[in-house]
Amino acid sequence: ARRKECCKLASKYAEEGKVALRNLRRDAIDKIKKQEKDGDFSEDQSRDEQDAVQKTLDTFIAELEKHLADKEADILKV
Repeated sequence: ARRKECCKLASKYAEEGKVALRNLRRDAIDKIKKQEKDGDFSEDQSRDEQDAVQKTLDTFIAELEKHLADKEADILKV
């Protein structure tokens, strides 16, 4: 029972991490859109930058998921 509680806690922390990453993505994309609006980026450059931000986010979320799975395995190992 205690191990399951620890797994739930680890999942909760991982979810908080994902929310923080999504907030960073939102801020980065807002800045990119503002730069496009201001004329610093073309529409294509803006799209490329937004895609790069999304790919980076996907990489970090995959890494976070891997660490969570490893940690849950460690917790449940008897």
